[in-house]
Amino acid sequence: MDKDSTRLQAPSGWAIQHKCKTKFFRRLAVFAALALSLASLNHLSLSFNEEEATPAHIATAISRCQYLAREPGPPSDFHQRTSSDRYEVGTKATLIINAKIWTGEHNGTEVIDGGILMDKGVIVAIGRINPGLIQSYKDLVITDVHGSWVTPGIVDMHSHLGDASSPELAGAIDDNSEKGPIEAWLRSLDGLNTHDDSYPLSISGGVTTSLVLPGSANAIAGQGFAIKLRKTAEHSPTSMLLEPPYTVNSSFPDYSITPRWRQLKQACGMSHSNFNNTRMDNLWSMREAYDKARTIKEEQDAYCSAVLNGQHQGLGKFPDDLKWEMLVDVLRGRVKVQTHCYEAVDLDALVRLSNEFKFPLAAVHHASEAYLVPELLKKAYGQAPGVALFATNSRYKREAYRSSEFAPRILAENGISVAMKSDHPVLNSRYLLYEAQQAHFYGMPTNLALASVISTPARLLGLDHRVGYAKEGELQADLLYVVVWDSHPLSLGATPMQVYIDGISQLKSPHVISKPQEFQKVPEVPNFDKEAATVVEYEGLPPLQQRKSVSGLVLFRGVKTFFLRGEGSVREVSMTQDDISGVVVVNNGAIFCSGPMADCSSSFSESDAEIIDLKGGSIFPGLVSFGSPLGTSEIEAEDSTNDGNVNDPLTAKVPSIIGGDEALIRAVDGLQFGTRDALLAYRAGVTLGITAPSHNGFYAGLSTAFSLSAPHKLHPGAVAQDVAGLHVAVRHFDNGPSVSTQIATLRRLLLHPVGGESGYWFKEVTKGNVPLVIEAHSADIIATLVRLKMEVEEAKGRTIKLTITGASEAHILAKELGEAGVGVILSPVRPFPTLWEDRRILPGPPLSQQSSVSKLVTNNVTVGIGVVEIWEARNARFDLAWASLEAGGEIEISKQEAIALASTNIEKLVLGYTRPTLSTELVVTEGGDLFDLSSKVVAVINPSQHAVEFL
Repeated sequence: MDKDSTRLQAPSGWAIQHKCKTKFFRRLAVFAALALSLASLNHLSLSFNEEEATPAHIATAISRCQYLAREPGPPSDFHQRTSSDRYEVGTKATLIINAKIWTGEHNGTEVIDGGILMDKGVIVAIGRINPGLIQSYKDLVITDVHGSWVTPGIVDMHSHLGDASSPELAGAIDDNSEKGPIEAWLRSLDGLNTHDDSYPLSISGGVTTSLVLPGSANAIAGQGFAIKLRKTAEHSPTSMLLEPPYTVNSSFPDYSITPRWRQLKQACGMSHSNFNNTRMDNLWSMREAYDKARTIKEEQDAYCSAVLNGQHQGLGKFPDDLKWEMLVDVLRGRVKVQTHCYEAVDLDALVRLSNEFKFPLAAVHHASEAYLVPELLKKAYGQAPGVALFATNSRYKREAYRSSEFAPRILAENGISVAMKSDHPVLNSRYLLYEAQQAHFYGMPTNLALASVISTPARLLGLDHRVGYAKEGELQADLLYVVVWDSHPLSLGATPMQVYIDGISQLKSPHVISKPQEFQKVPEVPNFDKEAATVVEYEGLPPLQQRKSVSGLVLFRGVKTFFLRGEGSVREVSMTQDDISGVVVVNNGAIFCSGPMADCSSSFSESDAEIIDLKGGSIFPGLVSFGSPLGTSEIEAEDSTNDGNVNDPLTAKVPSIIGGDEALIRAVDGLQFGTRDALLAYRAGVTLGITAPSHNGFYAGLSTAFSLSAPHKLHPGAVAQDVAGLHVAVRHFDNGPSVSTQIATLRRLLLHPVGGESGYWFKEVTKGNVPLVIEAHSADIIATLVRLKMEVEEAKGRTIKLTITGASEAHILAKELGEAGVGVILSPVRPFPTLWEDRRILPGPPLSQQSSVSKLVTNNVTVGIGVVEIWEARNARFDLAWASLEAGGEIEISKQEAIALASTNIEKLVLGYTRPTLSTELVVTEGGDLFDLSSKVVAVINPSQHAVEFL
């Protein structure tokens, strides 16, 4: 039988079914109502002879035409089911008691106290549960969560989990195709790797559902699939699908059932560099593809018109094309269209496309300028799309340059649905909840912030009948997941105590850290109303310079905590004896007095001072950013905004004009001041940047330390130190020299220095004057470097300063590093198995008792916290608070010790010393200290400028 005739043949059993006259006319009666939704068929009337038998292929054609009119969604009896299709036989019923349950209902405002009874993969009861129902279970697992918060699991609506697997290895990256701009027929399912190391990590962050999308290299990249992260007994990608479209296993689904939503990935803008396309090319390729789909759709409608009018003579095959059927379904409104789209120019084109071809848009993703054009989004066909955002990941390319941390709140205020997403592995989806926490910090309402990672993405995916909500008073027939949290989910560092998928607990012997009681409450956040309004006024680029500078007396009152540098670390200064907030007086940018008001008031007149009430705020040493190209890069993907990479003599010849292989590059020569990321970091309490030359090989060069607030290099205090550490990297580089070659080179440079700049600075290292800062991740490479340090010290008779950065696997050697006096800067501080040499991470709670920070600190290693990308610099205060909160086991990290992780410790490890107390900046917060989400940085005390700078 040929291909075309096969398409007209009914599936097994249908011929018998349709020979039954009663069932046949019942189907026709149903169709009479459904056919009204096909605009081209509205004028038709059904005219079949009741006595005539209908041939099987005609019955199939009728059923297929009926199917075209049916809207996707759950079947009518979905919520009456008592067992999930994902239920695993043998799973015991579970009762969670004494829970505070966020249900997602009433726009995310409903919270109920009580329990959750789960059985056969569904929620049987929620809230106040009938004792008789509980007693009816003979083998029930009861878990008392003692008032903890419980929510539905987190839904990540933009992920490449499994398609861009970790660790990254050849053949494991399947998220992008380079075959052409239009590839609607591709399926992310076909590249889904079930061995991605990210699955258990993401589950440990409460993520239970992910929409796995193709990449953005194509204008229409293909079909996405929502998966449950739990491994199944079958161990196959297909068995992980949450609600697979019926076309997954057949091109000829059962036409009698309700279709399920499908997901399509599109991309507009400048992502299609593989095809050297302009925006005009991209939009034309999309229009051409949709026009092809429209032609097929019109042919199908004409075919169905003939079928339903009884015109069966010479009917022929149903007009279809497997390659284009997905886009035809888009035009029929049966697909959730997810579109990667950043700028207003692209959003406008996308809205016009949706109206030209009359299909709705589910969501636009990344959408950096969406908050500037909310009314434009409302003009999209049928409905305004939702917007899927990062919180603060911005300015990595030109399209993201106008991104704003206030976008979630601004869009929500304009009635646009907002979801936060990971784009995993761009961001580690384990910490998707952190995106919601940041959105809340910058003003997104509590209910919408929590909904942005749970119920809102579920609704935008058309899966809210299965996930995203815990519905009280009715059977939620497929609520497949529940997360029990150790604190309120919007509090920083909130960590699952248990995660249930299909009613099955996912965390084996989870490590839980006790949190203070205040962490069980919704965190209070600062007022950013003025900043949010300003960002819109300036179209995403508001002024970031200081508001004013005061060089005279400034009195800060209401100071709850005060931290200063002292003897190479950070110490807390006692303010009062009775826990009443004290005062700090500043004159010409220097601390004049601190403590109770009575102790300071005799030395000055209040009438001469500017008085600022911090309302329980704090003053602490300015933080230091290290690890990213902050200060030498403005937009990572734009070469004209960057200093560029240094030449590596191990992979290419270095020009003789700069000294050939003996040259050593200084980052200070490529510094850029006034970059937006530097100024945003300054406004968040980061006052100093330490940056090495950018590189992609063994050789880096000499780092520099600079002020993040200085307008230019000639400004007083702009460069804090011209030369800091000497930087190299020992890694498994693509097409680079072997690790053993890199170690041999380093041994030669340390024991037998060459001439020129390189020789001079490596001699300074062996004299102990300059730190040698080496990026390394593998425990095996780090161990080799420790041996090399010992070898050099024995040969030179002196101790050298060695710092390891990156250090994903450094925890494995914590004891040895402490004994050898080797410092570590963790970049990133929350580890991820990006590459093979990163894979043996210490994940921290709930998967391990200790984090990498606490394990190293326990073993007397001097630890610093670094970042990888420049936009991350502004989040240093959150990183410190998180590190302090999740420290467990044998050690606790105090606030002053946490501050040192991103201040004095970084200086010791890269500068070789800590800067003098009297010449370093102090940061001023209002409403709490830097560890409180309620606090806001309002000023910087800047001794080098002899002033207090108000932000």
